[in-house]
Amino acid sequence: MKLYTKRGDDGSTGLIGGKRVPKDDPRVAAYGEIDETNAAIGMVISVCNDDVIADILQRIQSDLFILGVELATQKNKRPDLTIEDTHIGQLERWIDEASGEIEPPKNLILPGGCETASRLHLARTVCRRAERAAVTLAKGQSVRRTASVYLNRLSDLLFALARRANRRAGIAEIPWTAPKG
Repeated sequence: MKLYTKRGDDGSTGLIGGKRVPKDDPRVAAYGEIDETNAAIGMVISVCNDDVIADILQRIQSDLFILGVELATQKNKRPDLTIEDTHIGQLERWIDEASGEIEPPKNLILPGGCETASRLHLARTVCRRAERAAVTLAKGQSVRRTASVYLNRLSDLLFALARRANRRAGIAEIPWTAPKG
């Protein structure tokens, strides 16, 4: 089987189930942002030397495939391929665990630090874009609420993991200070 089909040369793509839509359809944009979030998380894993963080991120990558399938399907016939409250609860437990190692932020924090933390911050911003795309999609098409809730919690988790990675690397966070004037 060839990797290319040429069916998308006209600017369309197929959703799961066979319906063809323009490549700039909000549904395609939403699952495309999920794919980009997954790739950004893969970039974190490629440099991460913390097995706990890497394991969490690999589990999230699997969840993101589920979410991508859910968003690429107008009428999901696979209830086992949906993001559920249990997935969100797991993210919340991981947030609580990561936050337990760090002080609550007193200021906004400039993204950066060690390479793992910097990539986690970038993955967080990509995830926020995916969340915005899911919210936009939900305004005009059927999307389960758990999609945007999952992405909202995921961005929080990526922030907490970035902060924990910097703490474990011994790198101080740089608080943002508003310009005077």
